[in-house]
Amino acid sequence: MLKLYAFVFGWLVCSGVQGAEAWVLRDWMLDGLRREALVHVPEVKAGERMPVVFAFHGHGGNMRNATRSFRMDEVWPEALVVCMQGVPTPGRLTDPEGKKNGWQSGAGDQGDRDLKFFDAVFATMKAEHAVDEDRVFAMGHSNGGGFTYLLWAERGELFAAMGPSGSAARQSLGSLKPKPVIHVAGEGDPLVKFSWQKGMMEALRVMNQCGPGEAWEQDANCTLYPSAIGMPVVTAIHPGGHEYPKGAPGVIAKFFKQHRRVAAEAATVSGSGAKSGS
Repeated sequence: MLKLYAFVFGWLVCSGVQGAEAWVLRDWMLDGLRREALVHVPEVKAGERMPVVFAFHGHGGNMRNATRSFRMDEVWPEALVVCMQGVPTPGRLTDPEGKKNGWQSGAGDQGDRDLKFFDAVFATMKAEHAVDEDRVFAMGHSNGGGFTYLLWAERGELFAAMGPSGSAARQSLGSLKPKPVIHVAGEGDPLVKFSWQKGMMEALRVMNQCGPGEAWEQDANCTLYPSAIGMPVVTAIHPGGHEYPKGAPGVIAKFFKQHRRVAAEAATVSGSGAKSGS
């Protein structure tokens, strides 16, 4: 049985909306395992529905650090932001014994433990909040970026756009369907090689039927590749390594705000297809 608990977590972060907002710690009991997430709930006017951003830390990370790195509550204070907590998981590139927290890498791994966790959390958010189901997004770094790609592959119909960072996740590529995406990558990444990420980004542009790139947010080294089927790709390339760059949250939020959910099979319009959100 799903058990839900909630209490105000004992620390505050700046939200960008009239003072400081509390992150709320939520618990779920799934298959005998206690799972957690920190949730930022914005103030909304009566009758309004809020966009939702799911954010996933990297292998060895945690939800608390994710709130500070991703800063979605600051750059998009109108959004319901959910930073979920991974549990000990074997890593593909590090930690083969699975002593550190992370996310399943592929469909069927760990009994689909983390996909089930996402399903439970999303069901709770929809039941308790005025969620705009056409503006649901996922983002994550490293192993969390890989899980973002896995969600795209296995739950893609739920999302409007994706924002992975520092990940290649080519094992999920064959299951992806066209969708707007912004991918953040470091040219000097020593863990998830830039050549791997470059190949992933090129494959996404082919899948999304993208044309030549054009400058987009030049200060953040972003390139926009308009799509003939309304599914643009943005690449945000920084000169660093595997770290999550400080400028990433702002450009990811800008990209997410431009998109609403569109069924891939119905995406036949030309151009970039970005639809305005709020």
